[in-house]
Amino acid sequence: MPPLITGVHPAVTPRLLLPAGAPGREDRAAYEARGGYSGGPGGYLEGEDLISAVAEAGLRGRGGAAFPLGVKLAAVAAQPGDHVLVVNGEEGEPASVKDRWLLRTRPHLVLDGTVRAARAIGAVTAYVYVSDDQAAESVRTALAELDELPVPVHVRTVSHSYVAGEETAAVRAINGGPAKPTDKPPRPFEEGVAGCPTLVSNVETIANLPRLAAAPAPGEDVSPGRGFGPAGQETFLMTLTGSCPRPGLYEVPFGGPLGEAAETLGGLTGPPRGYLMGGYFAGLLNRRGHVLTLDYDVFRDQGSGLGCGAVIVLGPADCPVGCAAQVMAYFDRNNASQCGSCFNGTAAMSGVTAALAAGIAGQADVRRLESWAAFLPGRGACATLDGAANVARSLLREFPAEVEAHLRDRCGQCAELDLTAATAPFAVAAYAQPAEETA
Repeated sequence: MPPLITGVHPAVTPRLLLPAGAPGREDRAAYEARGGYSGGPGGYLEGEDLISAVAEAGLRGRGGAAFPLGVKLAAVAAQPGDHVLVVNGEEGEPASVKDRWLLRTRPHLVLDGTVRAARAIGAVTAYVYVSDDQAAESVRTALAELDELPVPVHVRTVSHSYVAGEETAAVRAINGGPAKPTDKPPRPFEEGVAGCPTLVSNVETIANLPRLAAAPAPGEDVSPGRGFGPAGQETFLMTLTGSCPRPGLYEVPFGGPLGEAAETLGGLTGPPRGYLMGGYFAGLLNRRGHVLTLDYDVFRDQGSGLGCGAVIVLGPADCPVGCAAQVMAYFDRNNASQCGSCFNGTAAMSGVTAALAAGIAGQADVRRLESWAAFLPGRGACATLDGAANVARSLLREFPAEVEAHLRDRCGQCAELDLTAATAPFAVAAYAQPAEETA
């Protein structure tokens, strides 16, 4: 795949991506020229004031779970003792590029948010946790451009894997262990890095904090334009790939239909065969996904999710059964090999979807797949097994006719699949071009 382009939906002003035509990496001078590190008319909100502003705005985590950041901030701040912040840039989802782009291109935006979050929870130290060498070097360069920070910020690198970005895996790696998840409790907000209460938050999430932390002038209402949902027309980063004329990293508003964003930015000319949502994790949607509103709760209520904002388009030549088989084979190869339920469960579900793609599965296999997808979620230390179950369950729900057809005969679209390939299906290039105008 060629390097992704970047672009901003015409209905919004860019908040995370650079303006169209801006040169590559943003250094300190360029960030400050755009108002960075300056706060609002009243400086910066800090402590409980910032936590309240984040909670009121409804900012949710952009790493996949969409958990309210205000709740996480308050939970860590309320714990006794020293606190630690981990800015999680280990983008394990192969179909996502947003965090690497932010770290490589807008490191000062991320560091500005890092300082705000660290001060809000009373952190004594902060870590930027990454596996991408270019992202790590960009952050180190940005740190060298700054004067002494109120909180020390360290860059911690780790070998890339699908599970390395899970919050307990990040804590474990920073503590000197393998980047693999651990059982919960305790959760990081209770006991994390060096045994301290730790906030682990995604890069894109943290990059939203400088604007929320900008204090208004005395007497000015803090809330207008700060809502992170359909009413506030706030934005998120969508990695749009797959069978898409203009695959790219796009800043899009909440509240509009997925299809409208995919057509306006990605160049689709109508509803595709379907979508794979949240990268691999949230599973498949048939063409009904085209009209669903870009809102966490809407997608959740439909049995899907926005997750990390990665959207893979399935075109006419993409068989959803083959897509599921490819993703399931990836889960089978890339689980942490720690939990028997996950190790065996992903293998079993991968075996059935592979048999379906090969046209050799029977009704009993489908019944087993349906049963596994129902009772396996929640049985592993991390959410890898949940993601595999989401793919299985959504395949059976969204594409029953295609599943039935594969029980009768082998699919020509699946005939050329190589389910043993080491490469991740639908993976995107790590590099994104500087922002371009989007028609």
